[in-house]
Amino acid sequence: MFVVTRYRVPAQESEQFAVLAREALAALGERPGCLDGRVSRSIDEPGLWVLSTRWESVGTYRRALSNAEVKMRAVPLMYRCIDEPTAFEDLATWSPGTGLAEHESDLIVD
Repeated sequence: MFVVTRYRVPAQESEQFAVLAREALAALGERPGCLDGRVSRSIDEPGLWVLSTRWESVGTYRRALSNAEVKMRAVPLMYRCIDEPTAFEDLATWSPGTGLAEHESDLIVD
């Protein structure tokens, strides 16, 4: 699964935001189940930033968020995120080594 949080950052705050974003990424990356992550900025709209991470499972992601160290180091950034859904499950993936792969959904729909 992967998580994408987007942020609108005024130009005068971008340097401070970059520091906070790297700190949040480091805190999340230290948690079990985090596969990788990145902090990115839009090349078309420099005030739009993204923190994205990949996780082994929904459970490892949720446990990471409840960790005290993550709360201390990532929450100062998280309060600034755009209010929208952030966690997504993979249904199909492609990589050079394995090609196209289909994945079962964990989502229960009523």
